[in-house]
Amino acid sequence: MVSLLTNLFLFWLSMHCFVAYLAHANAKNISTDQSALLAFKSLITSDPNDMLANNWSTSSSVCSWVGVTCDERHHRVHSLTLRNMSLSGTISPKLGNLSFLVILDISRNNFSGQFPKEICRLRRLKSLDLNYNWFVGGIPEALGDLSRLQYLYLGVNNFSGFIPQSIGYLRQLIYFEIGHNKMYGPIPQTISNMSSLKYIGLSSNYFSGTPNSNIIMFHI
Repeated sequence: MVSLLTNLFLFWLSMHCFVAYLAHANAKNISTDQSALLAFKSLITSDPNDMLANNWSTSSSVCSWVGVTCDERHHRVHSLTLRNMSLSGTISPKLGNLSFLVILDISRNNFSGQFPKEICRLRRLKSLDLNYNWFVGGIPEALGDLSRLQYLYLGVNNFSGFIPQSIGYLRQLIYFEIGHNKMYGPIPQTISNMSSLKYIGLSSNYFSGTPNSNIIMFHI
């Protein structure tokens, strides 16, 4: 009987320690997300509607911040949606620390600078929308690392250079929009590897060639 009680006590103690460990780990992880978002906020140079200035504060939970949604299972930042908020600035490399991010939408703002290559570390990302900003420069080859990406919107910016060959690795991509930029060069043959692709928008650039004819709809 004593042995049974001892075993039960040890089991209870181990479970208690495990639950405490998980709570500590979750708190640490959400703290990482908080730091990443505050670093993002620190590079915002104009927030005319005070959307972030009055809301993104350490006095409240990250998951209650405007534009932020957390995953209930992991209690990590799942989506960041700051569409059409008249925000200006550049993108902090710390954004790449939001390792559970699935949706990133900062479209219809005034963000500038290079394509934030740190985004390419977000391996869970399924939707990326940078449409209608002022981004410049090339699209990094590391874009092909986003193997779960389904929707990619890069249109109406000032991107230039070639579409990277690595885009062919995005086999789950359904929708690809990069129209109204300053892109040029041949359309990568690797696009033919993208078996899920249904739409590609390339208009108002300087491309040569045409996409694979298996794509249901394309604009060039």
